[in-house]
Amino acid sequence: MTWTAPEIERPEGSLVAPERELLAGYLDFYRTTLLYKCVGLTAEQLAVRPAPPSNLSLLGLIRHATKVERIWFRIHFAGDDPAEPLFAPELGKDADFELIDASRAQSEYEALIAEWALSDKAAEGHSLDDRFTFSGEPSSLRMIYIHLIGEYSRHCGHADLLREQIDGVTGA
Repeated sequence: MTWTAPEIERPEGSLVAPERELLAGYLDFYRTTLLYKCVGLTAEQLAVRPAPPSNLSLLGLIRHATKVERIWFRIHFAGDDPAEPLFAPELGKDADFELIDASRAQSEYEALIAEWALSDKAAEGHSLDDRFTFSGEPSSLRMIYIHLIGEYSRHCGHADLLREQIDGVTGA
């Protein structure tokens, strides 16, 4: 039997919460929206690249989101829990999009959810103003939240288009 992306609940966060809760809520909404776009698709459908010559697929987006979460929260920010990159640099910057395998869809999906928990743990107990150095410049945890909200929202738009090409499903 082929694995199928399961149902996912998207959180409904506060629109008036304090900044930290608001940013975390929006990030969680966009995180789950990416997976919401995959609900009901088989592993093979997730691996389809329906818009040549683009290398985008829903599975590639899942892998990319996992990589981005790890890079920002655990590699750049968390000095106490450093993590290795998901893809060896010699594989190229687009390995997350190019080296996909439908037989690994379930494990890639689960790896993203696990990475969310590790990202949240890396940020736990830190102020949005806590700093780290990125490319020789000071940066903050706040910037990571804002950057990832933008990253996910952009890729959720890609996921909308990909899903429509795969099976005609649109919206939400």
